[in-house]
Amino acid sequence: MIRLLIISVLLISYSCVSAQSKLFGTQKSEFSFYSKAPLEDIEAKNINAISILNTSNNELVVRVPIARFIFRNKLMQQHFNENYMESEKYPHATFKGKINEVIDFSKPGVYDVSATGILNIHGINRERTIRGKLTIAEKILQIDTRFDVLLKDHDIDIPTLVFNKIAEKISVSASINYSPYSK
Repeated sequence: MIRLLIISVLLISYSCVSAQSKLFGTQKSEFSFYSKAPLEDIEAKNINAISILNTSNNELVVRVPIARFIFRNKLMQQHFNENYMESEKYPHATFKGKINEVIDFSKPGVYDVSATGILNIHGINRERTIRGKLTIAEKILQIDTRFDVLLKDHDIDIPTLVFNKIAEKISVSASINYSPYSK
């Protein structure tokens, strides 16, 4: 009888811990960037990013495949991958960080959040705090954010010949939709 009671308590404890340790994975994501320059605006989209969010400790990881950004102009896309981002050498941009605010992930709503961590672009790590909106609904979490990236911070060189075609600051926006993660 005591053994049955101990097993029951352990199972209930395990269930509570499991319910609190929730992983959410990417269901759908969209990253885009925009560059406003005197001669030509540049924009591209990527719907192939992946991410995991651990709601038990607020940690999140995002991985964006650089070569999967799609441009309207194919030549621009080729130059982006070969000359600027060197996507064969640096195939992914990543962010590994933690949401700073204490969030009750069981309570639906829209929350202002920030995440502090390491942003890696073009092989260069930079500590960043990125702000956004977290939307919690039934079985779905969504993070929307907009932030700027300075090319010089990630050693992305712009040849003098095209210097006034490309902005030194790129505006990045993202919408990441999560659902409960299952292996």
